Amino acid sequence: MKRALFALVAAAAVAGPALADQALATAKNCMACHAVDKKLVGPSYKDVAGKYAGQAGAADKLAVKIQKGGSGVWGPVPMPANAQVSEAEAKKLAAWVLTLK
Repeated sequence: MKRALFALVAAAAVAGPALADQALATAKNCMACHAVDKKLVGPSYKDVAGKYAGQAGAADKLAVKIQKGGSGVWGPVPMPANAQVSEAEAKKLAAWVLTLK
C-alpha cells in the first residue's frame, strides 16, 4: 500500500510541472508553431530535446533563442523573437523542453 501511494505521489510531482510548463507554452503562444511530438511550423519539442541532449549550457542557449528568435538551425523558416516571454519564463520553457523524450 505504501509503495502504491509513493508511486502515485511521485507521478503527480513529475506530471505537475510538465503540465504547468506546457500551459505556459500555450499561454505564450509557443504551441502555435510547435507541438510536443510532431513538427508544425517549427520542430517538435521532443526533436529539440533530442538535438540538445547532454549539451552543456543547452537550457541557457534555448532560453535566449526563445526570447530573441533564431534561424538556420531547423531549416529556412526563422523563429521570431518573443518579446512577451520574460527571461524567467524563457528559462522555465527551455528547461521543460529539455525534459521531453
